[in-house]
Amino acid sequence: MEWFTAPDYWLSRLLFQRALAAIYLVAFLGAALQFRALLGSRGMLPVPRFVERVPFRHAPSVFHLHYSDRLFAAWAWTGCAVSVALLAGLDSLLPLWAGMLLWLVPWAMYLSIVNVGQTWYSFGWESLLLEVGFLAVFLGNDEVAPPIVVLFLLRWVLFRVEFGAGLIKMRGDECWRKLTCLDHHHETQPMPGPLSWFFHHLPKPFHRAEVAANHFTQLVVPFLLFTPQPIATAAASLMILTQLWLVLSGNFSWLNWITIVLALSAVDFGTTAPDTPDAPLWYTVVVLAVTALVLWLSYHPVRNMISRRQVMNRSFDPVHLVNTYGAFGSVSRVRYEVVVEGTADDVPREDSEWREYEFKGKPGDPRRWPRQFAPYHLRLDWLMWFAALSPAYAGSWFGAMVERLLENDRDTLRLLRRSPFPADAPPRFVRARLFRYRYTTWRELRETGACWERTYVREFMPPTRLARSPARKS
Repeated sequence: MEWFTAPDYWLSRLLFQRALAAIYLVAFLGAALQFRALLGSRGMLPVPRFVERVPFRHAPSVFHLHYSDRLFAAWAWTGCAVSVALLAGLDSLLPLWAGMLLWLVPWAMYLSIVNVGQTWYSFGWESLLLEVGFLAVFLGNDEVAPPIVVLFLLRWVLFRVEFGAGLIKMRGDECWRKLTCLDHHHETQPMPGPLSWFFHHLPKPFHRAEVAANHFTQLVVPFLLFTPQPIATAAASLMILTQLWLVLSGNFSWLNWITIVLALSAVDFGTTAPDTPDAPLWYTVVVLAVTALVLWLSYHPVRNMISRRQVMNRSFDPVHLVNTYGAFGSVSRVRYEVVVEGTADDVPREDSEWREYEFKGKPGDPRRWPRQFAPYHLRLDWLMWFAALSPAYAGSWFGAMVERLLENDRDTLRLLRRSPFPADAPPRFVRARLFRYRYTTWRELRETGACWERTYVREFMPPTRLARSPARKS
């Protein structure tokens, strides 16, 4: 059935599958290393409490059947092992049906994590990984050439990611229409990277050109994905270049990387396809049935995308098969940061020795230069950015975080870069203050060595102690 497969895309499929396996590995690794403090039995938003109030049908997850920290750890590390196996190409050594089942495993395992992840897993790239991971199950292996309809569905995802993001920008903040958003974005984005300071200080006319190029890439180029080659390859290549530019300018978890992976599936590398047998009938039937399902489920995402009340990053089914995407419909003009401090004094005063907790990724010490973490996702650091925008974003977990800091909780402290208190002497009080941050100028950077300048704004949380302070060791 020549109409069903596209043999010339075998290299595109190979690169897509190996790169997607690498993203799965990063996702499971982040879950394994961060879950105890965030979602564990004594975490800020414990899974057991969540599954008690949310039924399985609304958030399917293995953890509805049973939860323990040991099970979650084993689950996440098993996901890492399966991802490594896929990265090494184990699926190509298996029969077609077995390879498909192997690809189904990380999708089902990560779905179980996302569906109990609550606020920590509420980002668009979680649903995007699940949607793309589901389609990867039906791409096949070396026993069959890539199915044309699955390649089409991957382009359909890429189209919705880019076009949806473009639409929400044009409908949202007027700075996108005025081409001025990048005058602020590099300074106020959730987690700046090591080059963000330099991007911010590019000439303003260059920023205007960046925004205009972004609009072209997101509002015009996506339609070219469905044109004949080599136009589709050129469109995908332009998207890849744009995403690499975003990779350099900030830390956006694996959002940019999975968009690049999607674009790779649309590139015709012009290689000679190896000989492959015809697709078996059962495989053809399954792929066509899945295609029909995805197109049927696309109704609500498309309706949302063309609506004047378009919303960002929403799933329309509990297994995240077809979703809507978008980012930065509005851009902050001013950067605020919540600075968390503790003191060992029995009676907290303004002149007490308040020591600052240092986070791994979010800005803190003005002299500490941002680091590159993406595609790894620092979940607490990202939520701290939202907390600075409005305390309402932190209402469900901030108090629990402070309580863990007052206890010198080992798992919580592992999420931080440094705690200012020794393990056997937790702080008596913890407080949080809101600061305004701005990038220094070139002259200020040379004179002070600081990339940030910060100004106190107001109290975010007054000095707080445990109802019963732990006894200190002498």
